[in-house]
Amino acid sequence: MSLQFKQRQIALAVAALGAATMMTAPLSAGANGPDRHDRHHADRKSGTYLAGDFHNHSTCSDGATSLQKKVKKSMDRTEATPWGLDWFVQAGHGGTGNRNCTLAEDASLATPAYPLVYAADGTTLQGPTTTWRNTNPAVTPKGDLSGSGANQNMWRWEAIQTYQYPLLEYLAAYRNEPLFMGVESVVAGHEHTSMAVITGQMPSAIYKQKLPKTAGYTPLGNANALAQWQYCFDRGNSDTSRGNVTTQPGNVNTGVGNNWECSVPGSPNSASPDWNVAAAKLNGASGDLGHAKTVESIKWMAAKHPEGSYYVPAHLERAGPFNPAGNNGFNVEHLRNFNNAGPRVAFGFESQPGHGASDRRGEYNLRRNNIGGVRYDSVGGTTFGGTGVYAAQVGGVWDALLGEGRNWWFFASSDWHSRGAFGADDRRSDNDFWPGEYQRNYTLVKHGKTDVRHLTPQMVVDGLRTGNTWVSAGQLIDRLAFVACAVPPRVAHASGRGLEALGEAAVEALALKAAAHNTDDKGLPNCATMGEKLVVKPGSDVVVAIAVRDPKGKNYAPYSFPNPSLQQVGITQLIDEPVLDHIDVIRGRVTGYKTPGAPDYAGAWPDDWVDMANPQQLRSLAGVPAAAKNETAAVVKTFTQANWNSPRHEREFKTMSFRIRGVQSSQYVRLRGTNLPPAVPFETDVAGNPLSDLWTNSGAINAKNSSAIEFPEFAMLRIPCKTVGQNVPENGTLYTGVGQPKIDGCPNHLPTVNGQRMVAFDVAAWSDLWFYSNPIFVEVMGGTPVSGQVTASK
Repeated sequence: MSLQFKQRQIALAVAALGAATMMTAPLSAGANGPDRHDRHHADRKSGTYLAGDFHNHSTCSDGATSLQKKVKKSMDRTEATPWGLDWFVQAGHGGTGNRNCTLAEDASLATPAYPLVYAADGTTLQGPTTTWRNTNPAVTPKGDLSGSGANQNMWRWEAIQTYQYPLLEYLAAYRNEPLFMGVESVVAGHEHTSMAVITGQMPSAIYKQKLPKTAGYTPLGNANALAQWQYCFDRGNSDTSRGNVTTQPGNVNTGVGNNWECSVPGSPNSASPDWNVAAAKLNGASGDLGHAKTVESIKWMAAKHPEGSYYVPAHLERAGPFNPAGNNGFNVEHLRNFNNAGPRVAFGFESQPGHGASDRRGEYNLRRNNIGGVRYDSVGGTTFGGTGVYAAQVGGVWDALLGEGRNWWFFASSDWHSRGAFGADDRRSDNDFWPGEYQRNYTLVKHGKTDVRHLTPQMVVDGLRTGNTWVSAGQLIDRLAFVACAVPPRVAHASGRGLEALGEAAVEALALKAAAHNTDDKGLPNCATMGEKLVVKPGSDVVVAIAVRDPKGKNYAPYSFPNPSLQQVGITQLIDEPVLDHIDVIRGRVTGYKTPGAPDYAGAWPDDWVDMANPQQLRSLAGVPAAAKNETAAVVKTFTQANWNSPRHEREFKTMSFRIRGVQSSQYVRLRGTNLPPAVPFETDVAGNPLSDLWTNSGAINAKNSSAIEFPEFAMLRIPCKTVGQNVPENGTLYTGVGQPKIDGCPNHLPTVNGQRMVAFDVAAWSDLWFYSNPIFVEVMGGTPVSGQVTASK
């Protein structure tokens, strides 16, 4: 693909955009920039979008595999796992666990420092489901006694500090890959959050050392800060030992160990009536006290590790609304409280959950949560095209937060646990996808001055914090450039339509160049991209340009038969060869921060959100509290093959642009796109919005006020899967995809209703693909301010 432009065209375009200087980058370049899998940076200044995952599980919590196998399946690029990521965070549940996830399953996972371990008989292999106490030699966990006998638990702080981090550091050095430790915290007052404190982790010296050739590894770094946070603030950690060795019976604290103290600078700490003196931390485990403790945890990170930590609520709609007497979901006010406590720590949410192949997509369901004897839905009832209602609903909670001008970003995760009924090596799933296999966070990562050869945890966390991340499911797109450029009023008013068109085409070309190089290099000084704000004079025009790559060839789906959802509307498109149908541009006004305690600061999303009687339409926002919505948010532009452009020699790329004229108020723009056209039954409404995933969820649904089943399993399924193939392995037969043709007909694990296979599980996920960008803010001088990085116009 050639991106060459005539010098006169470039000069006119720069004039049209009001730029004072020419871009310093070359005016033409080939398309063969860094490959999407390149883990190193070609452009140190602008950075590279790299794919990663920060929420997944091993047997140290409730996952099905060792840490070694999870890293291999997530990072390898082989026929068995073609989806290998660029960076990876190990992040199991907080609390406790009784299994030793550092023990490998088989010889393919053994390494010199971590060889296979056998029981005392010398022949029985001890794999990752072996308990700590049954490990040879036996491990005696520290801290207060939890569990008993062979099933004695280890507190997560010890597992991280003493076992998981050393192994992960060794694997990072041994495999020469960017890995680091995080946690999916069990949140006081709520459900779960993906978080990390990276201080001490993965020093650059690990890549320069001589690794051991025999069993045993002494780490050069540590995860002590993360372990301390886990002890101090995780709801699952009721240990009172201060991270020390205890003697039994009676949990007698020996004083030998970490001697942690959990005070937060500027907080009451020991003066609080909720302070546990012996444990040196707050008790607060649930409801309002739990939420207060969680806010303290963010203050702790912001005070002690301001640049080295993040806190991102996970699958935050799943557990329903906030429960002031329990531990359920997150209302919008709790997200505001987190962001207020640590804006550089709590900066986003996972509103696109993992568990994408589950019988209840994302594990969201109607009547899922028992609160005070009444069953509440997951917030929104279900996911919508795989995304929770907080972000999937235009004008919903995400737009409410962006409408304040908050830096609040969108992320996804795999939430890997297992393949459900299938083995971990099978390509089919009725539960989870491996990290990178289906959803991927593409984060703009820049090299610092300390290490230009290896990607460090700090570089990844810095990238996440900026908001320069976009998310794609099912490899719908694998490149994105999203740019907004300012045209000052004097130029906007003087430009004719021809010059305007040339300016828009130039910005579109700059976006194409950035996408081709997998970077955010905007080329002009008065432009902004995702996570940034463009500061403009009142009356300025803003030119928005988008370039994406819809990669040709097959994605990572194991299926190669026509997409059943699209067959409903007469479209024949193979599941493993999805085609981008349209991109929506969503715009909303920024009106300023809400005041804590004000009527529009707090409010729960309404229960019973899914309109089961009208499956082809979404509910109105009329019943949503003012705190949880932004009614100025709307789809302002939709691009399809009818109005986007494709370079003549490289049809994978699509480019498009438009102009926002005479901007008078602060605002933002964000993107979403899908492989589904509008009005696909049970998938999209007539406007192209994602509908509830209820109609591909096969799980049963409880009655509202009892534990009885109101709707049995399979009762909601509506989309038939009709293709009969020649290569459809039986459920009990291992299908790895290695040396095997793709499955060419509806797989046998799909539910059958009245003799007809119905779309559910992984087929539902691979059929229904979406991508989301993070926003670009536009701040009008003298208008409502916006947080974040500034790109000022001339």
